[in-house]
Amino acid sequence: MSEDNILEKNDIEMQIIQVIDRIRPFIQRDGGDLRLVKYEDGIVYIKLYGACVGCGFIDSTLYDGVESILKDEIPEVVKVVNIDDVELDNIDIEENWKCLVLILKVQKNL
Repeated sequence: MSEDNILEKNDIEMQIIQVIDRIRPFIQRDGGDLRLVKYEDGIVYIKLYGACVGCGFIDSTLYDGVESILKDEIPEVVKVVNIDDVELDNIDIEENWKCLVLILKVQKNL
């Protein structure tokens, strides 16, 4: 991946985080929570927590709510996937969070 592609991906991830941070209070109000795990090839991988896990309305919340908002605000986003619906073998959650924290620190210093 070229440096330009990495910077573009990081910019998109920052936009995703900002949108999710605006959505989270509404989900937290009902006892749930969500976090970005990774963004890759237009797909946003989300991890759900709390009351969201096992909730009968999560598909509606995730796809009609979160996915719709992300797609409206960030044209590069084509799909949102609940990380519980895919295998975790190829996703290093801790490493992705370390990278995102580093990006936030660098951007604050610019």
